[in-house]
Amino acid sequence: MTSIPKWCEQRAITEVEALMPDMSGVARGKIMPADKYCEDEGMNLPEALLLLTVTGDYPEDVRAINPSDGDMLCRGDASSIRLVPWAEEPTAQVIHDCFYPDGEAVEAAPRHVLRRVLDLYEARGWRPVVAPELEFYVVKPNTDPDYPLEPPVGRSGRAESGRQSYSIDAINEHEPLIENIYNYCEAQDIQLDTLIHESGAAQMEINLNHGDALDLADQAFLFKRTVREAALRLDMYATFMAKPMEREPGSAMHIHQSVVDIETGRNIFSDGNGAETPLFYAHIAGLQKYLPAAMSIFAPNVNSYRRITRWYAAPINVQWGYDNRTTGLRVPMSEAQARRIENRVGGADANPYLAIAASLACGYLGMIEKLEPSEPLNGSAYELPFSLPFGLQESLRLLRECTPLIEILGEHFVLAYTAVKDGELNHYHKVISSWEREFLLLNV
Repeated sequence: MTSIPKWCEQRAITEVEALMPDMSGVARGKIMPADKYCEDEGMNLPEALLLLTVTGDYPEDVRAINPSDGDMLCRGDASSIRLVPWAEEPTAQVIHDCFYPDGEAVEAAPRHVLRRVLDLYEARGWRPVVAPELEFYVVKPNTDPDYPLEPPVGRSGRAESGRQSYSIDAINEHEPLIENIYNYCEAQDIQLDTLIHESGAAQMEINLNHGDALDLADQAFLFKRTVREAALRLDMYATFMAKPMEREPGSAMHIHQSVVDIETGRNIFSDGNGAETPLFYAHIAGLQKYLPAAMSIFAPNVNSYRRITRWYAAPINVQWGYDNRTTGLRVPMSEAQARRIENRVGGADANPYLAIAASLACGYLGMIEKLEPSEPLNGSAYELPFSLPFGLQESLRLLRECTPLIEILGEHFVLAYTAVKDGELNHYHKVISSWEREFLLLNV
């Protein structure tokens, strides 16, 4: 692997965007002259950034960081370096890992949480393989938060007014945007697979090719940034909110996951005859048992729970089934070597590092605890009761009470994450909504 300074020199890079994903998956960091950045191949950032809420505030509970509010040493990962294709000057972007001055990793950093889970797999001779699928909406520019979102006008001069699932013509309405996304992603080595029009108005889904979990988390992190940038350049917004429109389906981040033996490269979910293995069933069982406790990671915002609605193409429980899209856990039709589990619980608003880490952690616990799953469901899971938490407050409580997940994800991380989400929840409870003004102002 080439070094960061050599990579920058070969491409005459003049600036570097030094990035670190925060708890919400927002890119924090610095923009630096390339020669200055390459002297250290990193930067210093306040540790307190890991407690920054999506509202730009800090929570009351700050026990998760050093009270001196010192700096983290952020080191660039050379494997993550990419061009910024929309920049006017030759610009690189590098994703960073966070350390204390003594060299210890910062436990609360999302990228470290994923590394921590992957290390557990590696210690047993396993390597996870993942493939995220990300849904998003494109909408007209909206500068007034009280004003509902609307689909943008396409090439025909009209906005979508009905459901257009899998419509090629509906995708082509926004051909300039799609071309920009694909060109930008190719320049960044973000490996896209398929593109479809989802069921919502101007809602799309793009699948990433399967591969190494950390690399795919990096790609998903950069992909969300890329799509928003591509849309802005065409006077549109792209949003990964879980439920941006009242009468439209929500947007998900489905995670396909399997596990291979490091020595042989064999998918451990299939035996030599192509049949399911006990580890396959145990992985499903772990997801069934621990997904509710990890729900605040898959549904990290108040808005996230508006997506978890019966009959709206989102799971409401942790049933599993073969090629059953009503269940929270779907086993797609595939050859034995490609046998995998699709976790359909997560929203598109989830931090990809944390969502992938939590999904793999649940499956890992199932395998080491040798759990047994329920029977696969043949009918509709929408006919069955909810088994997922109804809101963020309940989800955070379940995470705080789940010792096995805390041990895998890290006590320091869970303390920091729940503090951030508590702060956001407290901020939300202070807001008076338009619904309250409409129905309560003169009627109660």
